[in-house]
Amino acid sequence: MFMHIGNDHVIRSSDIIAIVDYNLISSSSIMEEMVTESNKQKKVVGPMNDAKAVMVTTENLYYSTLSVATLKKRASMISTISRLDDFSDEIE
Repeated sequence: MFMHIGNDHVIRSSDIIAIVDYNLISSSSIMEEMVTESNKQKKVVGPMNDAKAVMVTTENLYYSTLSVATLKKRASMISTISRLDDFSDEIE
């Protein structure tokens, strides 16, 4: 499944490792180091100026203008959809 994270970015939901509030990055030296290293490797995507959340994936960091709560709702919706049974074969 895929998840729209704002700013015309769609990522594979299975690649998501964490959704972090942008304001918490400066309070953690580990997060600051991860962001700095990702910037050096050019693995940061999205607008840093208006960011409300940071999506940590297996390959990149994505800055999102959507709130953590919105992204969490979208992630849980994808989780619910993936657990539904597929009865499409029985309809035919």
